Amino acid sequence: MKAARPLLSLLLTSVVAAVAYAATTQESASLPAGWQAKLVSLLPQAGQPTQILERRSSLSLFELQRRVTNVGGSPDALRTVIVTVSQGKAPVYDARLGITQDEFKSYLVFKQSIAPSGKSLKLPVVRDNGRLTFGDTAGMKGVLKGVNIDLKTGELRVPEGFSARPSAVMPNSNPDRALDVKVGYQWRVRANDPVTQNGINGELTLLMLSSGQIILSYNRLSMLRGRIDEGELILGYSR
Repeated sequence: MKAARPLLSLLLTSVVAAVAYAATTQESASLPAGWQAKLVSLLPQAGQPTQILERRSSLSLFELQRRVTNVGGSPDALRTVIVTVSQGKAPVYDARLGITQDEFKSYLVFKQSIAPSGKSLKLPVVRDNGRLTFGDTAGMKGVLKGVNIDLKTGELRVPEGFSARPSAVMPNSNPDRALDVKVGYQWRVRANDPVTQNGINGELTLLMLSSGQIILSYNRLSMLRGRIDEGELILGYSR
């Protein structure tokens, strides 16, 4: 069992940032006409072949620090860059770093992306009585087990006993964002019950990219009958 922590801590995040995948959302009241059919068309079929994806950072400050050290750049100039970044500000190029301005810019791409892990699986899902229910198999680590979605209302229910309605993910083709989102939906569920000792702080995201690829991710910090568990799963597939 993992060490206890406040169940209502900051929401664990997917790109997708929204994962959050760096996408913005609108309230479920603003879901466009015909959203139910589109949502159902994006959800996986039974035995859906999927790739397990993983988060990757395109840059770490460690790489910049190592490069400047290797070329004998100024420790003071490097320290200024690190402090500026830690304050959430854009650092300014300093020739004392010992690298070119173009190289310096290449180290400032602090994007988070997702990429294939090299692992794949056939997704165990069951469509029955108007609901889609996720099962479990090797590689899924129980993250989605028992999660189900009402195919008519879009309501998400989780094993911890709580539910949430979807909101729409706004399309996004900004090259500075992590993913080129064409359409998508997101469920955020945060609740707890001190009597049952159940609680959940989670986010399920379903995105279709401009490439046609579908991304399904679920990350959650949950408590079931007093047992705390944390997990994340990111899957990619095509329909």
